[in-house]
Amino acid sequence: MKLHIAEMLRAQKRHISFHTPGHKRAGADITELPYSDCLVSPTGVLLKAERDVAQVLGAERSFLLTDGSTCGVFSMVDAMKARGVKKIAVPAFSHPSVFHACEALGVAIEPVMQDMVRGFPVQPASKALERALENADALLLTSPDYYGFFAPLEEARRLCDEQKKPLAVDGAHGSHLHFCENYAGKYADLWVDGVHKSLPALTQGAVVSAKNGWAEALHESVLKFRTTSPSYPIMASVEYAVKFPRNEKIERAAEEAKRDMGAVSNADWTKILLSFADMGGAERFLEAHGVYPEFNDGNYLMFYLSPCTKARELKKLARLVKKLPRREVAEDAPAGAIPMYEEG
Repeated sequence: MKLHIAEMLRAQKRHISFHTPGHKRAGADITELPYSDCLVSPTGVLLKAERDVAQVLGAERSFLLTDGSTCGVFSMVDAMKARGVKKIAVPAFSHPSVFHACEALGVAIEPVMQDMVRGFPVQPASKALERALENADALLLTSPDYYGFFAPLEEARRLCDEQKKPLAVDGAHGSHLHFCENYAGKYADLWVDGVHKSLPALTQGAVVSAKNGWAEALHESVLKFRTTSPSYPIMASVEYAVKFPRNEKIERAAEEAKRDMGAVSNADWTKILLSFADMGGAERFLEAHGVYPEFNDGNYLMFYLSPCTKARELKKLARLVKKLPRREVAEDAPAGAIPMYEEG
């Protein structure tokens, strides 16, 4: 598909800038000029880009964000509140932005309990979702989570349909899944993609989307929280990333590497969980060899892949891991300080 924003930036001519930003240089870092479109009310390349993104993601409308997934979460909660939602059922191990949005917007939370198994939170069971949703006006799930597990989205959709309540999904770590059946957008009324997390977009690049009649409410909410000074390089990178082709070769290589390394058996190919006898020592050893994991929670090192990961990089990881003593995490191992998601 055509990259509308990038092509506009490439076609830019030299000019004198009597406008922000303060560096006064032509280039990709521009503001909303007549030839560049306006994100608040797009009619040109930004409108075309958002329409293409919505088509790819299966949405009625999608909105480009340069403020990270947090902006999308706030927008989803606000849109639901505008449509009468007063209490949202939320799993205990959701991203802080979910709790911050509910607190800031005056929306109550009905907690959905989650068990801990082998040191990480397990996605809520269907019964837990059903009980919580009976006492709430909406459901907001995280799928996939930071440990590579999917929420029971099909069951959640059924429950929400039965009770005529909206389903929102924080899919911040699942932008690479829009080719797959487990993608949040196949089930949710509103959902956010943290595009920069698992696709080749600049940091802070994200998308929030809606369907099933929620597009207008979401649009009104996005206008409240999205910056009025959006970064064109970030927006161009989001459009590029959403249109980035699927890399099934690295997906297969990742699943094979997981098996070879004895990683936790999870559902998301981009997240490799490994436990070591000396977690801090293993992390220092890997970093000394130029390999940096996403996090160390005390039980696991998590290695975050993407369609841009190279096979040789996976092979190097596997080669180094074999030099380190391993351990099994006990069933009742404490979670420690779980960094569910980085802010954004």
